[in-house]
Amino acid sequence: MAEIELIMPKMGESVAEATITNWLKSEGDSIEAEEPVLEIATDKVDSEIPAPETGILKKILFQVDDVVKVGEVIAIIEVEGEASSSAPITIEEKAPQAVQEIQNSSTTALTEELTKNSPSGKFLSPLVRSISEKEGISGSELDSIKGTGLNDRVTKDDLVLYIESRGKADSQAPQAAITPQAIPAPKAAPAVVAPKPQQVVSMGEGDEIIQMDRMRKMISDHMIMSVNTSAHVTSFVEADVTEMVMWRNKVKNSYQQREGEKITFTPIIMEAVAKAIKEMPMINVSVSGDTIIKRKHINLGMATALPSGNLIVPVIKDADQMNLIGLSKKVNDLANRARSNKLSPDEVSGGTFTVTNVGTFGNVMGTPIINQPQVAIMAIGAIRKKPAVIETSFGDTIGVRHMMFLSLSYDHRVVDGSLGGSFVQRVAKILEDFDLNREV
Repeated sequence: MAEIELIMPKMGESVAEATITNWLKSEGDSIEAEEPVLEIATDKVDSEIPAPETGILKKILFQVDDVVKVGEVIAIIEVEGEASSSAPITIEEKAPQAVQEIQNSSTTALTEELTKNSPSGKFLSPLVRSISEKEGISGSELDSIKGTGLNDRVTKDDLVLYIESRGKADSQAPQAAITPQAIPAPKAAPAVVAPKPQQVVSMGEGDEIIQMDRMRKMISDHMIMSVNTSAHVTSFVEADVTEMVMWRNKVKNSYQQREGEKITFTPIIMEAVAKAIKEMPMINVSVSGDTIIKRKHINLGMATALPSGNLIVPVIKDADQMNLIGLSKKVNDLANRARSNKLSPDEVSGGTFTVTNVGTFGNVMGTPIINQPQVAIMAIGAIRKKPAVIETSFGDTIGVRHMMFLSLSYDHRVVDGSLGGSFVQRVAKILEDFDLNREV
């Protein structure tokens, strides 16, 4: 019999560790190749780790709720056959380069503050600690950074944004000789925020208590954080999308026969959003302190409802670089894998603008909450047939048209009504001017 190692796999460039949430197998259990052995969770997504080969789970090295770095051995599996004469695969050989750098740098002593937990008790991942050490960021300074991870954990993206904004501030500092009057006052220590009081709700006879699952808690925290961070404003516009609907009805059967999958309205709207962002790039920004980060890439998030009732937002990276067929295939692929819990952490991170389809549930409009650290989110309403005024060269007439509401929630700290209103109107205009003779 030979033994092989089950290793925490690489889950994307931005993920250096994961938390074990459930062991699906126990020591001594038989497992088949590709059969899920355990469930893990990152700050972005939950997923399963399958067995690399058929065998017996001999030893479990980490328990539920343990945080494991990418590349670490989490279990030993006993398989049929003789042990290989070559040296066994080590963590160093399996770990990605980012983890290797962390492990190599571990020989250098961290400062006393950069332990596993910050002074206020926030968990600091190995990657965050490593970057902080190289950039000279102390534990108390890390505590002052608003984290977007689980339980306000500071993620790699949070830290990179902070370093970028700090670097800009340093570069803009005056280079003249420092006078006594120019010496800034020492920074006050970050205020200790008291824990929020829990709302106490009385119970009535027959009421049922349902414990929030992990994802629902994350959604709850993220929504509250967003409302407390951004000054939300919502603008609405009604679009006549008759040409778009007629075009899709014309091509949907031939498209499905040729491509083997359906074409929905979502990729068509995503294409219009990407075009509008290219024309109005200041809607594609983030806020870091008192600085604005203008995003180079147009990464569109698509809010997707899960069978559990929870919500996840997979991201279409560089959506403006795709044609309609590419967008359609990407939308279908991400939506299908989101519902079967097969997304990687990188596929739900890095979004710069989000689209949510409230029309799926028959709603005509909505006022969505911004998906931080973005500054805008668009809701698509249900498409309904309505009587509408049609302007022609021969005069106005009444006709039955396919109408749809678009609503844009935006952060009024950096997006004024002029930009927000113009943007949602531009998306509507692109959809209204859809070419009925377009080839796909």
